[in-house]
Amino acid sequence: MKTGFIGLGIMGKPMAKNLLKAGYQLVVYDIVPAGVKEVAAAGAEAASSAKEVAQKTDIVITMLPNSPHVKAAVLGPNGVLEGAKPGMIIVDMSSIAPLAAKEVAAQAADKGVEMLDAPVSGGEPKAIDGTLSIMVGGKKEIFEKCQTILSKMGASVVHCGDIGAGNTTKLANQIIVALNIAAMSEALVLGAKAGVNPEIIYQAIRGGLAGSTVLDAKAPMLLGGNWRPGVRIELHIKDLANAIETGHEVGVPLPLTSQVMEIMQALKVDGKAGNDHSGIAQYYEKLAKFEARK
Repeated sequence: MKTGFIGLGIMGKPMAKNLLKAGYQLVVYDIVPAGVKEVAAAGAEAASSAKEVAQKTDIVITMLPNSPHVKAAVLGPNGVLEGAKPGMIIVDMSSIAPLAAKEVAAQAADKGVEMLDAPVSGGEPKAIDGTLSIMVGGKKEIFEKCQTILSKMGASVVHCGDIGAGNTTKLANQIIVALNIAAMSEALVLGAKAGVNPEIIYQAIRGGLAGSTVLDAKAPMLLGGNWRPGVRIELHIKDLANAIETGHEVGVPLPLTSQVMEIMQALKVDGKAGNDHSGIAQYYEKLAKFEARK
């Protein structure tokens, strides 16, 4: 059985390569030819459209930047549904609005196509290692059919509920990550300007209650002034916008999320949208007129 993979960017490319390493036969497509060429060189079959991917496969995985890209790839001209057969499964691993996931799934269902929303957490390093956390929404029986293939890309694969539940869980994840990075940045800039080596602060607190996966992943980047993206600020802005929109829809105020969103927007205006989201620290450094470096 061949598997389709659409979207070979910073996350999709290593995820597709891990499936190839696990022995899956892939048919791949991306609007950027370089990504297709690289994954094809690793053993995948290149396709000329999302429609062609669907025509040649039984499961199609999509890993795209945002809701409009997923809708275009699945619902648009030469999209997945134009080439889909009844019984095919779409596994959308993009981080999109839960409402958008439900909309795409409903249109897929009209053509007899099943869908899971299965966004991921862990950024590029865990995509490369195949140790992503994968949060899945959709029918339990469809999840069980896809659990093995998902496990080749992630260390944790959790069924969260009906379609849209995966992306709702991802939004909760992104709120916690953003607020953690902001808190870390605020604390380390304070400590550094107060005269304490921020590397020592990090080492002192990482084993206590303030320790976290976020701290261990992002503090070394801050301390080294390394803003090479695993998750770009502009993509985290998208996730927080989806979170705020969802909060408004269901009646949950998100005051801290909104504040960190505005910090990220300020960094975007400052030309830093392409930096890693650990670059939130640069906002605090600019205000304090002090860089927290080891």
